[in-house]
Amino acid sequence: MTGTTAVPADRAGRSLRPLVGVLAATAVSLTGTRVSAIALPWFVLATTGSATMTGLVAFAEMTPYVLVKALTGPLVDRLGPRVVSWTTDAVSAVAAGLVPLLHAQGLLPFWLLLAMVAVIGAMRGPGDLAKSVMVPEAADYARVPLERATGLSGVTERLASTIGPAVGGGLVALVGPLSGLALNAATFALGSLIIAFALPRGMGRTAVPTAPGEGEPDSGGEQGGYWRMLGAGFGFLRAEPLLLTVIVMVGITNLLDAGFSTVLVPVWARESGNGPGAIGLIGSAMGVAAVVGSLIAAAVAHRLPRRTVFLVGFLVAGAPRFLVLASGAPMGVVLTVFAIGGFGSGFLNPILGAVLFERVPRHLLGRVHALSDSLAWAGIPLGGLVAGAVVAMTGLIPALVAGGAAYFVTTTVAGLRREWREMDGQRGGKGTVAESDAEPVAAAQGAAVPAVPGGS
Repeated sequence: MTGTTAVPADRAGRSLRPLVGVLAATAVSLTGTRVSAIALPWFVLATTGSATMTGLVAFAEMTPYVLVKALTGPLVDRLGPRVVSWTTDAVSAVAAGLVPLLHAQGLLPFWLLLAMVAVIGAMRGPGDLAKSVMVPEAADYARVPLERATGLSGVTERLASTIGPAVGGGLVALVGPLSGLALNAATFALGSLIIAFALPRGMGRTAVPTAPGEGEPDSGGEQGGYWRMLGAGFGFLRAEPLLLTVIVMVGITNLLDAGFSTVLVPVWARESGNGPGAIGLIGSAMGVAAVVGSLIAAAVAHRLPRRTVFLVGFLVAGAPRFLVLASGAPMGVVLTVFAIGGFGSGFLNPILGAVLFERVPRHLLGRVHALSDSLAWAGIPLGGLVAGAVVAMTGLIPALVAGGAAYFVTTTVAGLRREWREMDGQRGGKGTVAESDAEPVAAAQGAAVPAVPGGS
C-alpha cells in the first residue's frame, strides 16, 4: 500500500504549514455554514411565513449532502482531495452568493432557492470529505500523532459550531438574514483560496495504488472504472467488523441527536417556560466544554486506552442529556449535565478518526471515508420527523425517556461487542509511516468523521 506525495516522510523536515492550512480552511468554511444554518431558516420564515417550507429547505440541503458525499469517494481518490476541496468550495461560494443577489433583484422564486440550496449541499459533501482526507497527510508533515491531529480538527469544528451560531444570530438580529448568507459565500471563497494557494505544492495529490497486499481487497484503482472503485470501498467496509459496528452505532445516535436538537429541545424550552434563550444557553455550555475536551484529547488521547475513553465519552454525552430534561431538573443541573456531556464528546472524534485512518489503506481512504460518513449521517434528515411523530403520539416526557433509553442501549451494546477490542490493538498499524513505504498517510475528522454528540 502506497500513496503519492511530494515530500516523503522519511526525508522531509517537520512542517506545520499543511496542518494549519487545512484547519484554517475547515474553520472558515464551517463557521460560514453555521452562520447560514441560522440565517437561511430565518430568511425562509421571514419571506414565506411557512414552517413547512423552512423544513423543506433544510431537507433540500442535507439530502444531496449525504447522497453526493457517498458517491464522490472515488473522485476524491482519483482527482486528489486538494483539487476537490477548492473547486467545490468555489462552486458553493457562487451558489451561496447568488441567493442574496437574486433576492435583491426580485428574481428568487422558491423553487430556485431550493435549487441553490441543493447545489450548496451537494458541494459541501465532497468538500468536507476532501478537507478531512488531508488531515492525516498534514499530520505526517507536522510529525504529530493521528489522535492529536484529529483532536485539533475536532477543536476547530467545535469552535466553528460555537462561534458560528453566535455570529449568525447577531448578524440576523442587527442587519438581517441576507447578511448571513453573504458571509457564508465569503467564507466558502476564502476556504477555497486557502486550499488552492496556502498549502504546499504536492500536498493532497491523488493516491496511486499498487497491487493489493495479502488479505486486502482489490483497490479498483487507477486502472478501474468509477463503479469498480466504489465497489472496492464497499468491499473493504464489509471486511471490517469494527468499522461497521462504529458506523451503525453512530448512525443511530446521529438520528437521535438530530431529533433531540431540532424537536425535543425546542419543545422542552417552550413547555418548561425557559424560552428560546435556554436553547442557546445549554448549547453554549455543551459547546464550550466540548472545545475543552477536544483540546485535552489533542494533547493526551494518543496515550489513553481508546475503547474505555470512547465508551465513557458516549455514556456521558448521550443519554444523560435526554433524561435530565425529562426529569424537570432546575437549569443549573441541566447546564451541568450538558457541560459534562460536551466534555466527554470532545474525546470521541479524535479516537474515531485515528481508528478509521489507521485501518483504511491510503488508496481506499476517500471511498471508505465517504461511505462511512454518509451511512452515519443517513438518519439525520429523518431525526426531526421521527421525534416530532413520537412527541405527537406520546408527549414530550415519554419521548425524552425513550430517546435516552435508545441512546444508552445503542452505545452500551455496541461497545460490548467483541470486535471493539481491536480499537486499541492497531495503534500505528496500516496507516503508519513504517508500513506505507515511509510516505505520509492520508486520513481524516470529524467533520468529517461521522458526527457525534456536540459535533458537526
